[in-house]
Amino acid sequence: MSASTQSAPKRPHVVVVGGGFGGIAAVRKLKRADVDVTLIDRHNYNTFNPLLYQVATASLNPGDITWFLRAIRAKQSNVRFLKGTVTAMDHAAKTLSLDGGLDVKYDRLVIAVGVTANFFGIPGADEYSLPLYRRSQALAVRDRMFANLEDAAINGQDRDLRVVVVGGGATGVETAGAFAEMRNNDMPTTYPELDTKRVHITLVEMLPHVLGPFHPKLRDYARKSLDKRGVDLRLGTAVKEVREDGVLVEHDGQQEFLPAGIVVWASGITAHSTVKDWGVPQGRGGRIETDEHLRVKGLEDVYAIGDVSVSPDEPLPQLAQPALQGGKHVAKVIKAELEGKSAPKRFKYKDKGTMATIGRSSAVAEIKFLPRLKGFPAWIIWVGLHIATLLGNRNRFATLINLTAKYLVWGSHNAIVGETPPVVALKPLTVDARSPLKVSSRSARKTAEAQAAAAPKSPTT
Repeated sequence: MSASTQSAPKRPHVVVVGGGFGGIAAVRKLKRADVDVTLIDRHNYNTFNPLLYQVATASLNPGDITWFLRAIRAKQSNVRFLKGTVTAMDHAAKTLSLDGGLDVKYDRLVIAVGVTANFFGIPGADEYSLPLYRRSQALAVRDRMFANLEDAAINGQDRDLRVVVVGGGATGVETAGAFAEMRNNDMPTTYPELDTKRVHITLVEMLPHVLGPFHPKLRDYARKSLDKRGVDLRLGTAVKEVREDGVLVEHDGQQEFLPAGIVVWASGITAHSTVKDWGVPQGRGGRIETDEHLRVKGLEDVYAIGDVSVSPDEPLPQLAQPALQGGKHVAKVIKAELEGKSAPKRFKYKDKGTMATIGRSSAVAEIKFLPRLKGFPAWIIWVGLHIATLLGNRNRFATLINLTAKYLVWGSHNAIVGETPPVVALKPLTVDARSPLKVSSRSARKTAEAQAAAAPKSPTT
């Protein structure tokens, strides 16, 4: 057979499962490698999870924080995208099985599927609470919130409303702070029928403080900032049960039921249940055990990165940076092996710091080579970093515009809403022209209060 009729040699096939921070980092680092890359994800978009709570609290569009995964081919021709969910792995045959009857062969495999909510076996938590790990979940929180408010505007003036956020980590603190700011700054205008004093935002945390990984001074600042915004903090409090109409909690041996229309679950993460069918060793939280090069223990050509992986000798925080750095490292290892070069040095995580925001002009940050930051400086860095790390210029621009409208133009009150069900009056009700139930703007309220204080008092009898 002549050389002209011979087929080109087959290039090694690198399969990356998961289009999150780590998966995309690995794919991009293989751009100039002599390999074919297939990126598999159950969604055809990447979600920027750190800003999901902004979608849930009606400040960002879901499209602002999602990026079309097939767009990765615009700057990388050796990659293709395949939509599907991995159901099983045969590492002896180097084959993945996907839903829909698809099989995918690999020479090197990178598992970067992320994690999901951990309900710790608490009764009712899985059924009645709303996690914040997917776009659909953020939209469910947002739509439930507006459905409850629209119903309360007709039927609920004589009862309290409550949102319970479970978990005092960054997601819980950020979500509770955003809900509180919506109540304090938007609802007096958009829902004048409701008394904001009867709308409660409750944050439940089992530890005696919020933001556990941070320095005690920053934890204390965050607690005071939440207090300032009127968040009902329940520290040192455990969730015993989640019901359809609220949460049963326990503090110092005393149990209390908190009626709630929404329970947001931001407490703990664990590996997806399907990982147990993938033929990989699992450690704490169901995470896949890896060695110093993030290679899955016992499997020569399989790697795991990001939240789904764990090194028993050196567990890493489940944040974006370990996933990004891990994805790049694994790509270097694969490229070196295929080129017959020695592997790079063992993976060493470079901690660049962490941060969390409580609300407008209020955040905490621990950044390497900088002093501990809080308040406005930390908040500016938080906003800038989150916008910069979004995928795609369109998303960066849209997020910048929407966050500017939220934080710099208080008077817009232009929440991003979806569909809500029809409201049915629970008792006969006639709506007629009437005076507002309360003055809507803060300046007008202060004026009214001052006028009332200055008015002559009528004699008492």
